Amino acid sequence: MSKRHGGKILADQLAINGVTRVFSVPGESFLAALDGLYDHDIQNIVCRQEGGAAMMAEAHGKLTGQPGILFVTRGPGATNAASGLHVAMQDSTPMVVFVGQVALADRDRGAFQEVDYRRFFSPLVKWVAEVETTARLPEYISRAFHIAQAGRPGPVVLALPEDILSAMADVPDLAPAKPAMAAVDPARAQALLTRLLAHARPLIVAGGPGWSAQAQADLEALVTATGLPVAVTFRRQDYIDNAHPNFIGDLGVGMNPKLAQRLRDADALLILGARMGETATNGYRLLDPAAPAKTILHIHPDPDEIGSVYQPSDSLVATAPAFLAALQGAKGQFTNPDWTHAARADYTAWQVPQDTPGAVKMEQVVRLISDRYAGRALFTNGAGNYAAFVHRYTRYHGYRSQVAPTSGSMGYGLPAAVAAKLAHPDRPVICYAGDGCLQMTLQELSTARQFGVDITVIIANNGRYGTIRMHQENHYPGRVSGTELFNPDYVQLAAAYGGTGHLVTAMDDLGPALDAADQGGLHLIELRLDPSMLSTTRSL
Repeated sequence: MSKRHGGKILADQLAINGVTRVFSVPGESFLAALDGLYDHDIQNIVCRQEGGAAMMAEAHGKLTGQPGILFVTRGPGATNAASGLHVAMQDSTPMVVFVGQVALADRDRGAFQEVDYRRFFSPLVKWVAEVETTARLPEYISRAFHIAQAGRPGPVVLALPEDILSAMADVPDLAPAKPAMAAVDPARAQALLTRLLAHARPLIVAGGPGWSAQAQADLEALVTATGLPVAVTFRRQDYIDNAHPNFIGDLGVGMNPKLAQRLRDADALLILGARMGETATNGYRLLDPAAPAKTILHIHPDPDEIGSVYQPSDSLVATAPAFLAALQGAKGQFTNPDWTHAARADYTAWQVPQDTPGAVKMEQVVRLISDRYAGRALFTNGAGNYAAFVHRYTRYHGYRSQVAPTSGSMGYGLPAAVAAKLAHPDRPVICYAGDGCLQMTLQELSTARQFGVDITVIIANNGRYGTIRMHQENHYPGRVSGTELFNPDYVQLAAAYGGTGHLVTAMDDLGPALDAADQGGLHLIELRLDPSMLSTTRSL
């Protein structure tokens, strides 16, 4: 076996683990890693800022189920990336982040751009380590891939000192990581289902990580056979075809008040993969951790998550897809179909667009786009007042047609759209973004053009940070402070990036803009909204 420098060892290990694409902002601290990638057919998506690169890597992990890979340099590069790591941790997305570090020989001297990454990243990720021996790179990388995918998935960080990456070592490669997956006993799964069906007002809540198209099909088969209603957690609306008669809505921000009441009234919950955090429970008010007053059956891959907030009546350490697979052909029928029918009727009524001020109406825009691209498009969004309309009026049909941050991070939609189009080049990709949301990662339009990514960006321009303004008007009416925005000319900006811009000042302008976008290329469609058009619900 011949000696290789650390960057070559790292790149070889990535290839062994099936990595075909990485996201990065280059830095001198990991030149050896860039050199190692040169010898592999691993696409390096070079981004404009580490926050956008991190969000792209997170979206890639969310879309593919495989760890998103990110390379950033030391100091400001690493700290810029922190926002995307927070998304990955909150969203339970597998991600492996390689951070350049000062030379080992210079550590603890306050060297140029030196950061103690163990201390900095520890609260944000599942595991963080610094490699101190070149020959141990395969060991650390293998462990990183295992941890990122095991139990509740999430991000891990490996700091790589420059001299460790450039040093030579004679070390064997390790086989690809294969995290252990617990099997589910069908009899055990059937027993939990039977217990759920014994109640008069049961509810399935689907969410969390690790889902797949097969899991969606299994969930739909289960609720069809049993008659049970199913809700989803925040920004997991694509876990079931929204046209299914047993789907009753999402437990997210701006949720249907009748669905919120139904969660209160339910006498039993089967929680499939979700954490039932603050958002799904409206600040823990819909489901009191001290006295939930209902049977709780919790299925989750992380044993430490079960019972961490809500004490379950019974539980199973397993992924939601594994549990659903074990229930294929399960027996049992819910004996109170009126409960499900009424919940579905509430969802259908909630879907009726409610008129808002102005010539351009977000409720009509979202419904038109949802219907136009039904079953074909992949939708991304970040956070802002506009997102309440996206949540309420978009109907998702296939798994992973929704890519959005459960962490509520602004700026996410555009980087996610780039990653989505790279992962699914044959599908239309529609990004929703507010004017404040988009301008946080606007520079990634350059990344989109560099890599030939054809996406359509719907810009909800109301000239303000809408969500904050909504709260401001509610709590401090008439005292506007810190929420106004200046916007560029998006039509000219699109042209500057080699794309096409469209200004929509009336609903009749939208159709022709979408027709043009369907021909390919980068398209920015600016919706000139009435500033008074703010969702009255809390929105992220």
